[in-house]
Amino acid sequence: MGPRLNPYDEAPDAMKAMLSLDGFVRKRGIDEQLYWLVKIRASQINGCAYCIHMHTREGRAAGISEDRMHLLPAWRESPLYSAKERAALAWTESLTLLPQTGAPDDVFEALRAEFGPKEIVDLTLLIGTINVWNRIAVGFRSLHPVSTDTSNR
Repeated sequence: MGPRLNPYDEAPDAMKAMLSLDGFVRKRGIDEQLYWLVKIRASQINGCAYCIHMHTREGRAAGISEDRMHLLPAWRESPLYSAKERAALAWTESLTLLPQTGAPDDVFEALRAEFGPKEIVDLTLLIGTINVWNRIAVGFRSLHPVSTDTSNR
C-alpha cells in the first residue's frame, strides 16, 4: 500500500490552514498529557497508523507512560486515568463516533462536571481537528516512518 497523493503538494494553502488551526488548538492550554491521550485515542478509533505512530511518540515525550498508552483502548477498565481524563476520553469517543453515539447527554454531563465551558470548547476543537487529520492521513494513505531495524517488527 502506498500513498494516494500528497495533500501538501496538491493543496498547500488548505494544509497551511489546517496546520494553523492545529497550532491554535495546541496553544489553548489543554493539559499536555490529556492533549496527546485525546489525539491517540481518536486516531486509534479511526485506524490511523500514521497519526498513532506520531502521537504515541509525542505522548512519550510528554511523559505518558507506556502502560497508559497501551491501555488507552481499555481506559474504562483501567485505574490509570483520572476522572477528568475519563470524561475527556468519553467525549472523544462520542464525537469521533458521532453517527453511532449522537453525543449523548450523560457523556456531556460527565464532561461538564470536570471542565469549564471554555475548556469544553477547546477540547471539542481538539477532537474535531484530530479527526480531520485522521481523515487526511487515512484517506490519502499517509505512511508512517518505518525503521530499517527488523528487531522492532
